[in-house]
Amino acid sequence: MNHDSTLNKNALLYHENPRPGKIATLITKPFASQSDLALAYTPGVAAPCLEIEKNPDDAYRYTSKGNLVGVISNGTAVLGLGNIGALASKPVMEGKAVLFKKFSDLDAYDIEVDETDIERFCDAVAAISPTFGGINLEDIKAPECFEIERRLVERLNIPVMHDDQHGTAVISSAAIINGCLLTSRELDKIRVVVVGAGAAAISCARLYRFMGVQTIFMSDSKGLIHDGRSDLNEQKREFLAHEGMTLEDAFVGADVVVGLSKPGSFTVEHIMTMAPEPIIFTLANPTPEIFPEDTKAARPDAIIATGRSDFPNQVNNVLGFPFIFRGAMDVRARIINTEMKMAASHALAQLARAEIPEYLNEIYGMKLTFGKEYIIPKPFDKRLIVEVSASVAQAAVESGVAQIASFDLEEYKRELATRLS
Repeated sequence: MNHDSTLNKNALLYHENPRPGKIATLITKPFASQSDLALAYTPGVAAPCLEIEKNPDDAYRYTSKGNLVGVISNGTAVLGLGNIGALASKPVMEGKAVLFKKFSDLDAYDIEVDETDIERFCDAVAAISPTFGGINLEDIKAPECFEIERRLVERLNIPVMHDDQHGTAVISSAAIINGCLLTSRELDKIRVVVVGAGAAAISCARLYRFMGVQTIFMSDSKGLIHDGRSDLNEQKREFLAHEGMTLEDAFVGADVVVGLSKPGSFTVEHIMTMAPEPIIFTLANPTPEIFPEDTKAARPDAIIATGRSDFPNQVNNVLGFPFIFRGAMDVRARIINTEMKMAASHALAQLARAEIPEYLNEIYGMKLTFGKEYIIPKPFDKRLIVEVSASVAQAAVESGVAQIASFDLEEYKRELATRLS
């Protein structure tokens, strides 16, 4: 039996036994007596209901709203599986709920919405939004995902983020910051090629631009995006090269390439023309555009990252979304803005440069040291919840989108440090 079939068999057994699925409800209050019943339900439950009717903000005092994320998808772009539908996306959404709880102590419900029409999907999400303190949109195809996120951000007064777009942007930005530091580059002077033009690619390029990168080229399945093409949506048109320029031209002298496409969408021949000590991210998953061993053989001077856990420098969204939502929800941010995402990127970059706790060396079975094979933190770094969440919360306060009366950064860090203990 080959590796993939063994993995698939084990995964099916994992999801089926001893009870189907990966999540369940936990009761957080005593419930063992008639008195408890009277408080939890009728007649006692009327008291918080009436308080919330008078002051809707009291929902954060008397219900789980403030610690509850809705993980919502219509199943139109699930992992690398494509448009498999809302119901088939449920195992992924349950998995996302597990990650929220494990890494940031946020509770999450998965909601699969069987609707592809943008307006009806947004209406459905908006209608159930009072349940949640934040909404994580997931696995929705481009370009619809841009409009869906935009509409919901405008309509709702809680954090909304499509993680497929912004998670990769936040983590890869941190990796680029440290890659540039290791190779003595300045962000405003680097030349970046983004291979792919889907939701993640557009969001990545936008965040790179916000952090100071001025020269960005982008390609889609038809080649380099340039001003001579008439087949481009408005998102792609943000990254126009000059007509006549090719992908091969873009690679010549490039400092960074970020692959967000499919295997073979760029080649060893392309990376051979890049600048010395190139920063090469091949993030197609599970099969990268170029495997790391082939990249390293061609460019032994490169800094390499992938989307896989079996190679160094995994660009893994779990480094971002649990802590971005934790920080945003704890200060009741109205939105997750670019300043908050950039704060998460800088916090991740700084954490990778910090002294490595011994427990991480033991977990990963190696001596981790900041350098070309360790430019972003590992998912089981317990400091992530403190450093990233606190940076996001502070950015929300400073950018004016937080809705709490006061914020003490050091006290908040102390509170975060006890969350997973």
